[in-house]
Amino acid sequence: MDILTWAALSTDEQQAALQRSPLIGDSGLEQSVRAIVDAVASRGDAALKEFNQKFDGFNSANIDSLRLSESEISAASARVSPELKAAIAQAMANIDVFHSAQQFRPIDIETQAGVRCELRSEPIEKVGLYIPGGSAPLISTVMMLALPAKIAGCEKRVLVSPPPINDAIVYAANACGITEIYQVGGAQAIAALAFGTETIPSVDKIFGPGNRYVTEAKRLVSQDGRCTVSIDMPAGPSEVLVIADSDANAQFIAADLLSQAEHGPDSQVILVTDSELLAQAVNQALESQLAALPRQEIAATALKGSRTILVKDMQEAALVSNRYGPEHLIIQTRFPRDVLNHIRAAGSVFLGAYTPESVGDYASGTNHVLPTYGYSRAVSSLSLADFSRRFTVQELSAKGLLGLGQAVMTLASNELLDAHKNAVAIRLASLKD
Repeated sequence: MDILTWAALSTDEQQAALQRSPLIGDSGLEQSVRAIVDAVASRGDAALKEFNQKFDGFNSANIDSLRLSESEISAASARVSPELKAAIAQAMANIDVFHSAQQFRPIDIETQAGVRCELRSEPIEKVGLYIPGGSAPLISTVMMLALPAKIAGCEKRVLVSPPPINDAIVYAANACGITEIYQVGGAQAIAALAFGTETIPSVDKIFGPGNRYVTEAKRLVSQDGRCTVSIDMPAGPSEVLVIADSDANAQFIAADLLSQAEHGPDSQVILVTDSELLAQAVNQALESQLAALPRQEIAATALKGSRTILVKDMQEAALVSNRYGPEHLIIQTRFPRDVLNHIRAAGSVFLGAYTPESVGDYASGTNHVLPTYGYSRAVSSLSLADFSRRFTVQELSAKGLLGLGQAVMTLASNELLDAHKNAVAIRLASLKD
């Protein structure tokens, strides 16, 4: 990767050094995705079957339904190896523990005498879970979405994934309590979840990562007046930023960088270090490890849009990282928690030499559905709270209104909202009768 010295860069050059992949932002993307969304909204299952054939080479005419039957789920599950089932079980246990600990705790307090305020939470009734397929079927994403949805108590949990769905995706979904599994992917799957079709029900919120088409479809349906659906977060290609000092292991760092680069050609990886010797050693390790990867062509393309940034110290490294706002942040330094104290923006953080990003992707217990493209500066990683909606409750006694009413009327009067003022005044007058 190219090695850049942060202090030697101009303001514009520093900004350029932190830009995302040039593959983002295809001007024709919105038009293409909108056409797919409109087709599904107007023609339902017929459009889905056509797109299955067009984009995935899957002839839906040869199947009875887009939905997998119980027998198909059982057959797929039976084909999964015991070793993989054991790995899924271990990952599920950790994800369950971490997300169960996030259960909402209601608030019920008196803000002043006779004024009772509450914060309550209820699960979202219908959720749609998008699981990417393609060249790398994301079994782990099933667990990251389906388990929190189940723990939160979402009544209807619908999963969609490109056909033919990988057996392990089916098995993991079933193990996580998902019984509605549909063979459809891409932007068309997002549209189906948003609008509903003859087969696939509409949902209240859509979760899950995907390629640029899926991401654009999520954005479009969340702003479409023909449906009422929300999405989990803005998302794009995978990315990782590694902060490392001279004590770091170059082989470990190279492996971490490649673990994200292999996701796709538009993935991006960045190394921030105060050691030029380490930067050079990482480049050498990248070259040797890349040659052994089955997905080396994909990773090599991603590395072309990646770089190393040399900084004067770890405090400046944290500054650079915060400006970038990475999806994944690995801190491989002598004192990683000291660096952590300066971190303000990251989707998920991995501390120390023995915490590769891979553990968070699969089985440590944290969620791997994370904001990308700098959104971590304002958007949080997926958690149990995302599968619920919170609302407030207030209840005033007569004494409470007497104590609060004048302040409310004064504020309403100053905002020139007389009806607001009168709603209080008429009640106060009744208490004098």
